[in-house]
Amino acid sequence: MQTNFSLAQLADPHVAESEKILRKCVHCGFCTATCPTYVTLGNELDSPRGRIYLIKDMLENGRPADKEIVTHIDRCLSCLACMTTCPSGVNYMHLVDHARAHIQETYKRPLLDRLTRAMLAFVLPYPTRFRAALRLAKLGRPFIGLFETIPALKPFGAMLKLAPISIPAASPTATPSIHAGQGAKKGRVAILTGCAQSVLDPAINDTTISLLTRLGVEVVVPPGEGCCGALVHHMGREQAALASARRNVDAWTRAIDQGGLDAIIITASGCGTTIKDYGFMLRLDPAYADKAARVSALAKDITEYLAGLDLPEPVRKPGTVVAYHSACSMQHGQKIVRQPKDLLARAGFIVREPREGHLCCGSAGTYNILQSEISAKLRDRKVKNIEATGASIVATGNIGCITQIASAARMPVVHTVKLLDWAYGGPKPDGVLDGSPIAAE
Repeated sequence: MQTNFSLAQLADPHVAESEKILRKCVHCGFCTATCPTYVTLGNELDSPRGRIYLIKDMLENGRPADKEIVTHIDRCLSCLACMTTCPSGVNYMHLVDHARAHIQETYKRPLLDRLTRAMLAFVLPYPTRFRAALRLAKLGRPFIGLFETIPALKPFGAMLKLAPISIPAASPTATPSIHAGQGAKKGRVAILTGCAQSVLDPAINDTTISLLTRLGVEVVVPPGEGCCGALVHHMGREQAALASARRNVDAWTRAIDQGGLDAIIITASGCGTTIKDYGFMLRLDPAYADKAARVSALAKDITEYLAGLDLPEPVRKPGTVVAYHSACSMQHGQKIVRQPKDLLARAGFIVREPREGHLCCGSAGTYNILQSEISAKLRDRKVKNIEATGASIVATGNIGCITQIASAARMPVVHTVKLLDWAYGGPKPDGVLDGSPIAAE
C-alpha cells in the first residue's frame, strides 16, 4: 500500500511503525474471509482491509478520529484472525492498537459511553473492586430488560447478564507466596494471578499450581504484580496499560533476580498475548525496554509450558469426548495451536474441533459488554458449532471464552488445565456432572 506521510509525521515513532505496517498491505482481501465482523455484518468497513483504509486516512491526514472510524474500530474484536490469514505479514494488532490510542486522545465519545468505559477501566482490572461490583449486580438484575431497551444503557444490561449468580471466595494462592515442587525439582516458574480470572474462577490458578507442584515445578506468586493491562490497552488507554506492564515487569524481574525463572506462566490466553507483547509496548522506554523484552521471552501459556515437560503417564484416562475451543488469543495471538490438543489427547481425552474454529466466540475482553449484539450473534454461532461435535464438555484456555460460551452452552465449559490436572491425579473439575460421560473412569 502506498503511503504519503510527511517527514515530520514519521518523526513520531508510533506513526513510523504504523506506516511500515500499512506499506505491507497489498489489498488482497484474504482477511475478509476470516474476519468475524465482516462475516457477520457484510460491511467492507467492518473488515481488516476496510479498517486499514480508515486508519491510513486518519493518520496520514493527521486528523482527529470521527464517528465513522470510531464505529468501525469499536466493532473490531482484535481476534487477530486476519493476521493468521494475511500472506503479507501485516501486523494488524499493532496498527489497530495505535488507532485506538489515537481515538482515545482525539475523539470525545457521548457522555454515557465515556462513563461506561471509565467504569470498566476502574473496576475490571482490580479484583477487590470487581468482586464488589459483582455483588452489587444482584441489585441490578431486575432492571436488565429496561437497560436493553435504551441503546446507551445496553452495556449495563450485558454486564448484568454476564455476572455470575454466585462468586467464588478469593483464593489464598493469589497472595504472594512460593509453592515448592514435590520430589526432584524440575523447574521454577512465576504465575500471573491477574484480575478478572482471579475473581470469576480462582480455581484455574489453584489447579495450575497443584498440577505443576506435583510435577516437581516450584511456583512463585511474586508480590506487586496484577492486571496485565490488556483490558485498558484495548480501550486505547495506553498510559494505564503501560503502567500495568511496568508494574508486572518490575515484579517478575525481582523474581528472576531472586532465584531465576524458567517461565512466567499465564493461564488466560488474552493476558498471554499482551504480556508477550510487553517488549514492543515498552520498546521506547529506556528504563524498561530490555527488562520488558526479557519478560516477554519468558511468558508461556500453561499448555505451552506443559508441552515442554517430560510428563509421566496419566493417572487416569477418561476417554471423554471433549470439544476444544481454541481462543483467538491462543491460536491467532500466540500461534499456540497444537499443544493443548496434544496434551488432552495424551491425557486420554477424545478431542474434537468445532467447525469454523478460527472465528471468535464474541468475548474479546470487554467486547461482549460494549458490542453485545454482535457478540451474541458470534456466541450463538460458536455454541451451535461446538454442540454439533457431540462432545460432553468444552475445554478452552481463556476465562473470557469460558464465561461467554457458558452463557449459552448446554454443557460444562472448563479450563483445559482442569482436565489435565484431573487426568494426572487431581480432582474432577467442578461443573462436570456425575451422570455425564466424563464421570466414567
